[in-house]
Amino acid sequence: MRIYNKIISDKKANKKSFALLIDPDKQDLTQLLIIINKAEKSKVDYFFVGGSLLTYDSLDTCLKTIKNNSTIPVVLFPGNAMQVNDKADGILFLSLISGRNAEMLIGKQVITAPILKQSSLEVLSTGYILVDSGKPTTASYMSNTTPIPADKDTVSACTAMAGEMLGLKLIFMDGGSGAKNPISSKMIATVSKSIDAPLIIGGGINSGEKALVNCKAGADIIVVGNAIEKNEDLISEISSAVHQF
Repeated sequence: MRIYNKIISDKKANKKSFALLIDPDKQDLTQLLIIINKAEKSKVDYFFVGGSLLTYDSLDTCLKTIKNNSTIPVVLFPGNAMQVNDKADGILFLSLISGRNAEMLIGKQVITAPILKQSSLEVLSTGYILVDSGKPTTASYMSNTTPIPADKDTVSACTAMAGEMLGLKLIFMDGGSGAKNPISSKMIATVSKSIDAPLIIGGGINSGEKALVNCKAGADIIVVGNAIEKNEDLISEISSAVHQF
């Protein structure tokens, strides 16, 4: 089953999913293999692979290692137009709809589109919304955009609705890597009720309890990366919480 079809099928069944975010720069081979093994045992649904800034040219090796040691679908979560690789199964084709930087809304996408057209990757058009997490993040710095304030639920909802009306198939709300605070359950609920598209939530989720709260609020896919880098045992805890649905 194609990735998007599975996401839609799971949403219709109210089945929540867990995506493990892998930053290729932050794991050596030994650590990556441990994470892959724990992800398989914990029935993680997706690997999201990418970062706001990759400095070690490690994307290809990271993808190859995951694909050789796991059957979990691998989706690129690109920080820039250079992070395209056919070893993955799909790619979140991101448009940063929370900002007003035209390069992140459409500019970079124009550069990447002909490359993706010739690739085997499943392209998942995604409206990306950055939400203030209590401190500056690499994502907001690199994108040169201001996140939506954490208490502006209506702004987030209207932004998500606009993205959906423009034809974006997924909405991804993110506090950014290393987020100090997770997105509030109130904001998640407000956005979830305003759109039909599957809702992806990431940033600041560092426990099974927080993941469960987000799922109850309306998240369809929970994304965790930074917390796992600090404590790999969280993989099973968060996966169990998400899969209670």
